[in-house]
Amino acid sequence: MIALSLIGIGTGNPDHLTRAAEAAMRAADLILLPRKRAETAELLDLRATICAAVVGATARTATFDVPERDPGPPYLDGVEAWHDAIAAAWRDSIARHLPDGGRVALLVWGDPSLYDSSLRIAARLGAGAQRVTVGVVPGITSLQALAAAHAVPLTALGAPLLVTTGRRLAAEGWPAGVETVAVMLDSGCAFERLDPSGTMVWWGAYLGMAQQSLLAGPLAELAPTIRDERTLLRARHGWIMDCYLLRRDAAHAAASGR
Repeated sequence: MIALSLIGIGTGNPDHLTRAAEAAMRAADLILLPRKRAETAELLDLRATICAAVVGATARTATFDVPERDPGPPYLDGVEAWHDAIAAAWRDSIARHLPDGGRVALLVWGDPSLYDSSLRIAARLGAGAQRVTVGVVPGITSLQALAAAHAVPLTALGAPLLVTTGRRLAAEGWPAGVETVAVMLDSGCAFERLDPSGTMVWWGAYLGMAQQSLLAGPLAELAPTIRDERTLLRARHGWIMDCYLLRRDAAHAAASGR
């Protein structure tokens, strides 16, 4: 039997860990640490630092290589195949280090509930010989960290919030019927394709980390600045995680939905 805990660890600040997260880490027989491209080694190092700070020298960790996703179309087919490959990497690592079963923890950036596929990948583990149960320890999301960093509410008064991806925003434009849109996973700066009239943007990268970068103001003025800042930061650090909040005044939001 494998008891897998998906532990949300926030957005890079060890202070984002909840007491429940710390307890789950200490209870684990094995903590799996993902290793991606060489330029993202900082993310692996940060997870290892968190393990050392919470569990100490007794922490039993194992590093596994995360397969690369085929970037070619169709997108969803590529993602499904990629998730299959990641599940296989989890399964192989668990079998190697815990052949008799036990408690396994995975440290998930942000929270497993929001644009993270750890739960979908974990569901694939049941196909193996070992029985797997999955539990989730919630963490601070990037959107919570973004709103806190800018000291701005995610929602307008009595109004809905729509959370979407850069891919959808680029393909479909401003969603109808909403004034506020939170955008994640936008490597292509989809905000540049929007009519910026009456729109404010709150953008943040490396939220909660020492290299945190924030920009806020009218989208018409900041769109090129955000693009340039993303390019600069990616070149400097080798990777970037960012998200942003867009809010239109009611008149422009209504006009965009027609």
